[in-house]
Amino acid sequence: MTVAEETRVRRKNPLVTALLVVPLVPLAGVAALRLIGYDGDWYTLIALALTPFVAAAGVLAGVLALVLRRWWIGGIALLLAVALAVVVAPRLSASEQRDVHGKTLRVLASNLLYGQAEPKAVVDLVREQRIDVLNLVELTPRAVDGLTAAGLFQALPYRVLHPAPGAFGSGIVSRFPLKEVNLTGDSAAKQPGAQADLGDGVVAEIVAVHPISPDVDTPQWEREIKDLSRASGEHGLRILAGDFNATLDHAAYRTVLSRGYNDAAEARGSGLTPTWPASSPVVTIDHLAVDNRAAVLDYRVFGVAGSDHRAVFAEVRLP
Repeated sequence: MTVAEETRVRRKNPLVTALLVVPLVPLAGVAALRLIGYDGDWYTLIALALTPFVAAAGVLAGVLALVLRRWWIGGIALLLAVALAVVVAPRLSASEQRDVHGKTLRVLASNLLYGQAEPKAVVDLVREQRIDVLNLVELTPRAVDGLTAAGLFQALPYRVLHPAPGAFGSGIVSRFPLKEVNLTGDSAAKQPGAQADLGDGVVAEIVAVHPISPDVDTPQWEREIKDLSRASGEHGLRILAGDFNATLDHAAYRTVLSRGYNDAAEARGSGLTPTWPASSPVVTIDHLAVDNRAAVLDYRVFGVAGSDHRAVFAEVRLP
């Protein structure tokens, strides 16, 4: 057998073909779930959370298949990867914002990891970034004591706090007067809402978001996240901020956005900036969903010592 014939046989090796087909299965599964908008169970939620990585892996698999002259395998892999890239790519570029000229609001949301985040780190961040409204989730009674000692309520004197053990407490702290209002459905963890009086008749409505983790109860997670309120047309502009336990590739979170919100990270071209786990962040599950009548001027992510989540920040200009 000549060298050319040996090469041709090697290229047609069925084992190589089978190995190249293997990645097509999860790639096709994630693409199908993402494109039809179905979250499924805990395992498919994990796969969907990794959609940007799956798209990149699909490109690599497709190119490898083409190099090895498995044309149909490479073509299918690249087609699926491109389909995923189309939904992921917009997160990399800032979108045009509304031309509004009202008050600005600087909002920060931080998951405190069962209250273990360092209070001083939180307070320093509030002062450095001149925060107006701070949403805290996994807020424990001990964390409230620590934040009090660190001077949080001197910087932000108004508060709606519902501390609880473990992951079930939340709170809203503000530079502006707050009036607690119910803006969500029932949930395992308290998700408080409040109206912040910004003066001159301007009111912003804030929700501290923390639906149950889907690994605990996936159907309840879906119910709780979909119970998040619509943007309020005739009342105050509304901002949902916290740990959504969801990414932009989860249909449940996109359902929330479809009710009149923009994701602040996506609006500023930072939709692929991960927030969890803080030590080696992989996925973006902490969000600020901003009423789409407002403009998002800035978005950033900050590490908080002692927490497994990065805090998310947005500066919002109201109409």
